[in-house]
Amino acid sequence: MEEDVDFRIRFSSLCFITDHVGFRGTIKSSPSDFVVIEIDEQGQLVNKATDDPVYKISKVQPEPNNFAKKTKLDLQNLSFEERSNQEVSTLAGCSDDDQNHQSRSEKEDTVKDGASKGEEGKVDIISSLLDERTNELLNQFAGDVKEKWSSKTELIGPSPEFSLGRILDKNQRAILHSAIRQKFPFLVTVGKNSEIFVKPNLEYKELCHLVSEEEAFDFFKYLDAKKENSRFTFKPDTNKDHRKAVHHFVNKKFGNLVETKSFPGLNYNASNPNVVITVRFREKVHKHRKRSLVECPEGKVIHTAFTLRKENLEMFEAVGFLAIKLGVIPSDFSYAGLKDKKAITYQAMVVRKVTPERLKNIEKEIEKKRMNVFNIHSVEDSLRLGQLKGNHFDIVIRNLKNQINDSANLKERILEAIENVKSKGFVNYYGPQRFGMGRKVHTDQIGLALLKSEMVKAVKLFLTPEDLDNPVNRAKKYFLQTEDAKGTLSLMPELKVRERALLESLHRFGVTEEGCIQAWFSLPHSMRIFYVHAYSSKIWNEAVSYRLATYGSRVVEGDLVCLDEDVDDEHFPNSKVHLVTEEEESANSYAIHQVVLPVLGYNIQYPKNKVGQWYQEILSRDGLQTYRFKVPTLKLNVPGCYRQILKHPHNLSYQLMEEQNTDVKTEGSHIHEAALSLLISFDLDASCYATICLREIMKHDF
Repeated sequence: MEEDVDFRIRFSSLCFITDHVGFRGTIKSSPSDFVVIEIDEQGQLVNKATDDPVYKISKVQPEPNNFAKKTKLDLQNLSFEERSNQEVSTLAGCSDDDQNHQSRSEKEDTVKDGASKGEEGKVDIISSLLDERTNELLNQFAGDVKEKWSSKTELIGPSPEFSLGRILDKNQRAILHSAIRQKFPFLVTVGKNSEIFVKPNLEYKELCHLVSEEEAFDFFKYLDAKKENSRFTFKPDTNKDHRKAVHHFVNKKFGNLVETKSFPGLNYNASNPNVVITVRFREKVHKHRKRSLVECPEGKVIHTAFTLRKENLEMFEAVGFLAIKLGVIPSDFSYAGLKDKKAITYQAMVVRKVTPERLKNIEKEIEKKRMNVFNIHSVEDSLRLGQLKGNHFDIVIRNLKNQINDSANLKERILEAIENVKSKGFVNYYGPQRFGMGRKVHTDQIGLALLKSEMVKAVKLFLTPEDLDNPVNRAKKYFLQTEDAKGTLSLMPELKVRERALLESLHRFGVTEEGCIQAWFSLPHSMRIFYVHAYSSKIWNEAVSYRLATYGSRVVEGDLVCLDEDVDDEHFPNSKVHLVTEEEESANSYAIHQVVLPVLGYNIQYPKNKVGQWYQEILSRDGLQTYRFKVPTLKLNVPGCYRQILKHPHNLSYQLMEEQNTDVKTEGSHIHEAALSLLISFDLDASCYATICLREIMKHDF
């Protein structure tokens, strides 16, 4: 990759707060040289076992059952359709170990194309898997449910259920789930410890209040079959309010799986305004979501907490991969902070709609992507950004050298630098990883385009390729040349979740201003706001550097200071921010570590000195002088906050190590030279960057 000259110039121009000489060295020689461990709100490292009992899967041994047959299906004698079902069920990885995950609204544990029924010469799959008595009781249970519904008798108490017994073979269970739903769409199947239960489908009954039973029957068969590119059409309807109710029902219950549209029916005119509602599966979504909404018995969405260990993996790529494996979407994951790519990182995460058991089941698969999950347990709610105390860092800096033209003792320089930053702190800049260092387009450029509602420009910036010849960049280059979203999708690798989500929306809505707005909505809110925050962060970096260059370490009139000594994050109200007066400047009432600067937003005040003027000039330069930092079309509101200009590392320790270096050569011989490395450990408050602390220590840009 070509050197990111603009980025290096941007960072090299930023001021320091300390005055030592520093030294040179290499960080992140390998991911293991840069270890980041989140510190939770209780001050505990998240890579340690939690006090909560770690979720363990109870291994239930299948037991013989007199009701269910255990013989495997004879694939030779199955019809082509039925053989396909057998193969699909294997691919689907259906598991009925999760409790209560089988209702239709949850749309889980189902497979394509249920059993054919009643066709001569084809095997009755239900009969082949169940003994005669169980099959007879199943038919009787189904008849009882229909009879009660037909007689308008309301079911009192818990929903009745019927057990089909234990079926040990996973593929046979998958086939049986589908076959029963195809034959009896008014029933749902639920799996628990290899046992299948059958219950009334209350959503079927609810739909019968809106449409005919024949339509409801066919609609639920359509849902379970999940045939790609297929459509289902309700009967023509002239009543707009009634059509609206049907739209609402389908989208509320199954909106993450299908979408609905209205079209004029045959002979449509003013006197015959008949309209048909057509349902189709959302593109791609049903391919990846084997599991969707999982709820607790009380109806509350399940949240599973875990610690994620990842190595040399970008945060959003890791989340995208986990989402695919778990059958959810990236926005179902929440976390307290973003972590470096080229590092080994440990962080707390929470995923919605996934049971602890399900997460445990993918451990082996994700190891191939250099990820591990542990400390798995159920929790009540998602995480929020900033919901952590800070991060612990264990860093190895290799190939230590003096600065150019510095002949002082290297070990003394290192000791001087570390002690200086321990006592004086470092300038609390946002780190280079926030802006996409090394990329043609930095994240702050995308953020500025979003703030100015330049949606098409923002999309094209997002899809700008790097100067590397690989499938991702070839796909991006093709898009910029053609604006052919569908063609680009066929080129974009499956694991590029963000890019594919954006392209799928562009294919659906078009590369127009409105289409690009819809495309941005395909990304989670946390990602949309990330780009806007990147722009605000860039301006903050430049502002604090200007502040220090202009006034140094003096606290001057018009500065903003934080009155709360215990503040360790950016989220404190205007009431805690004070404007320094002329008298307070003369009396040296405040110290430099109390000074804060605003991170752009609609609910902040600016300094009343040259720094405040600087902010206004920058906003004018970027075309935001009258902007209120709200993007209603993307549901983005940016209130802003305040950030302390100086921070200190905590619990800092270090150790110098000598390593043999055989790379030094003289004429025809090798000289073994001892290369010096530094192992340094410290804690930083939330939203502080280790690379920035190291920059201050070393006086060296990376």
